[in-house]
Amino acid sequence: MKILAALLLCAFSACAADLLIAAASDLAPLAPQLERAYKEKIRFTLASSGSLKQQIENGAPFDVFLSANEQYVKDLVAAGLVTDRTIYATGRIALWSPNGFVKSLADLNKNSVTHLAIPNPQHAPYGVAAREALESQGVWKEVEPKIVYGENVRQALQFAESGNVEAVITSWTLLIGKGTLLPAEWHSPIRQTGAVVKSSAQAEAARRFLKFLLSPDAQKILNNGGLWSFKAP
Repeated sequence: MKILAALLLCAFSACAADLLIAAASDLAPLAPQLERAYKEKIRFTLASSGSLKQQIENGAPFDVFLSANEQYVKDLVAAGLVTDRTIYATGRIALWSPNGFVKSLADLNKNSVTHLAIPNPQHAPYGVAAREALESQGVWKEVEPKIVYGENVRQALQFAESGNVEAVITSWTLLIGKGTLLPAEWHSPIRQTGAVVKSSAQAEAARRFLKFLLSPDAQKILNNGGLWSFKAP
């Protein structure tokens, strides 16, 4: 009877599966805090926004998509693959060098800097922002031959932490407290955008999570971790 009761309890959602959240890698330092703060069971899969978008297009069983690129979500909405598009924060990029010798984009022209890591702009929105910042400051052409591309913001940082490159431009969420924050005016806005994956069997729970991201508690976690609250233009 006890086993039967437990099975019945599960049938009425007490044993519901974790909410699967496909999230851009810039959220890596914040994911554990969000998991602790949320009242329901959630599980993050972290990768570049472009890679996760492709996985959703190929039918990956995610419930929520958290992209660092609003356009990726718009594309999936247009394709009928996600709903409930929600901008929940904005991101920034930062510059860091392990030895501390690179404090500005101009320093990247030094002969002592032979390699610079950035996330791959082909599928990482923070890589697009890094390239735009370098272009806006007129150093892209000189620096481009030095660039090593990471698959996502975290791999770009790992290249610097391992000593394989002299400097890195990546998300402020990964460099907060040690990097140099670059002006937001140097690149297009990085609008962190969430959506419910249309094939999700937990659509209501997914919507509750998106609503949670806009709550004061979640926004405090995001703000303290290097993201800004979104303000519509």
